[in-house]
Amino acid sequence: MYVQIDLDRAAGTLRVSGYGLPVVELLRAPGSRADAHTPIGTRRAGLLTLSVDGEPATVRAARGRLLRRSYRVDARVGGVRYRLVPCGYDYSAFSRDGRRIGTLLSSGNGRVQDEWDGTPDPLDRVLGTALAAGFGTGAAPWWETVGGIVGELIP
Repeated sequence: MYVQIDLDRAAGTLRVSGYGLPVVELLRAPGSRADAHTPIGTRRAGLLTLSVDGEPATVRAARGRLLRRSYRVDARVGGVRYRLVPCGYDYSAFSRDGRRIGTLLSSGNGRVQDEWDGTPDPLDRVLGTALAAGFGTGAAPWWETVGGIVGELIP
């Protein structure tokens, strides 16, 4: 099943769709300044709007600091909870209601590679793809991050 990803970093718009699939849109607030590290341009929930087939959904991205888990992204569509959380340098686990359903990889370039545990539900597929494309995947382990910080402090 082909998934179309349309990401415009400058405008802060992302649309994920495909034949027979729901349409997921993730939008950054118009006029808001984009950060350099997040494909959609921000991790601030107040500046983001998520919709599935035109119906509002919620999205909340953690701040992204020291621990891999701090780069998690949570979404709620209807009564279903989704989470994308880094589990390696460049890939993230995607879960529905606490159960892992796939692994996604995206460097923030508007492309996503996916590997599913079984056959994904159409909504799972487009929502996971949208979160991976909008926020990127993966993160360095905490000890590597701390080492980089310490290295910057030593002349």
